[in-house]
Amino acid sequence: MSKKKSNSGLRFQPAGGNRSPQVPVGKKQRLDIERLAGDGRGIAFHEGRTWFVSGALAGEAVEARVLNARGKVVEARLERVLQASPERREAPCRHYARCGGCNLQHLPHEGQLALKQRTLAEQLQRVAGIQPDAWAAPLSGPEFGYRRRARVAVRWDIKARQLEVGFRAEASQEIISIDECAVLVQPLQSILRHLPTALRALSKPQVIGHVELFSGTAEAVLVRHVAPLAEDDLARLQAFCSEAGAQLWLQGEGEPAPVDTAAKLGFALEPWQLELAWRPGDFVQVNAQVNTAMIEQALAWLAPTADERVLDLFCGLGNFALPLARQAREVVAVEGVQAMVDRAAANARNNNVHNARFFQADLSQPLAGAEWAAEGFSAVLLDPPRDGAFEVVRDIARLKAKRLVYVSCNPATLARDAQVLVGQGYRLKRAGILDMFPQTAHVEAMALFEAG
Repeated sequence: MSKKKSNSGLRFQPAGGNRSPQVPVGKKQRLDIERLAGDGRGIAFHEGRTWFVSGALAGEAVEARVLNARGKVVEARLERVLQASPERREAPCRHYARCGGCNLQHLPHEGQLALKQRTLAEQLQRVAGIQPDAWAAPLSGPEFGYRRRARVAVRWDIKARQLEVGFRAEASQEIISIDECAVLVQPLQSILRHLPTALRALSKPQVIGHVELFSGTAEAVLVRHVAPLAEDDLARLQAFCSEAGAQLWLQGEGEPAPVDTAAKLGFALEPWQLELAWRPGDFVQVNAQVNTAMIEQALAWLAPTADERVLDLFCGLGNFALPLARQAREVVAVEGVQAMVDRAAANARNNNVHNARFFQADLSQPLAGAEWAAEGFSAVLLDPPRDGAFEVVRDIARLKAKRLVYVSCNPATLARDAQVLVGQGYRLKRAGILDMFPQTAHVEAMALFEAG
């Protein structure tokens, strides 16, 4: 039987019913903010969608501008506060409205700490169904002037024939021209103030990729270049760094290297009379004061005695291993990158630390069969990257450690790994946040586990 064309006017919809139109980028919307997300953005619900609004606080009525929309999730930025929270403060930095670096300056420091504490507690409860026997007070330092490392964005604007120097805007590749940054340590603030003028004076500024600033036992400026520097430009950069009292480091296709091959760069761990050498590109905690407090707390929680063998996983340059070696009989320190293992071992030698041994191992894999693990350990310290240490903790009970301190830069993976540790008979005794990055929602944490 032949089918006749229907003129009924009926139109069939795909499964799931009508699709609501996407919210256009740039649209402004009035919203009532109900609470804060773990990343510090305000959460609102409007017309079946969840809105995440940077710059907004719980209890506020705001006007927000859409940055991005996908399905039922809309990302937006605060345009105007219609009804302010009593917690809101005027952001101390004049670049705050545009710069993407510090997203919580509108929230007083105590409120920032409370948000981070709540984020950690919620992750532990939601993912692992646990809470510590006791909460530790937040480890915190100055809320400004703390950052000893920064990356400065640089881009040559072909049309304007001008070099843009500054930090990137939120959710954008746009560079916000900045010559001051309140979270940098004072020596770097001075360098940053004069850096744009120095870079724009180069004859070929378009070859500059980015610039990194460092402050430790010395100040350093790393210039990443995408083509060879002209001789006169190199001389200009050297003169700038000389006047600023900073080392000049360059990076082309290879590894970063100082122009003065005798230059030494490092950071001090004063309570243990240690000085660790490091190079641009190496991982180092950006907050020196909180880093020292973090090590002190880790050693107090782990409490190694002079007859104990301690394992330090993800050891980096020896930030924990060398202080641990001042208290323990022996420290075995393990890192995934051979170059870092070599530098950590050199740091031990240069500080006359002879009871720490360093090994390379792929710590994304289980520890089974590692020769250095055979004797077992009284205590273990882990300081993994954001991905956590899932494969390591899966069989960590085999090491027979009584105490384990886990330092985390991601509460979600800490909670996941905590669940695994609890499943192996460990108990979460203590936990607390480390305020390594004030003015941001980034949460670092420390947790102590003890064998049951």
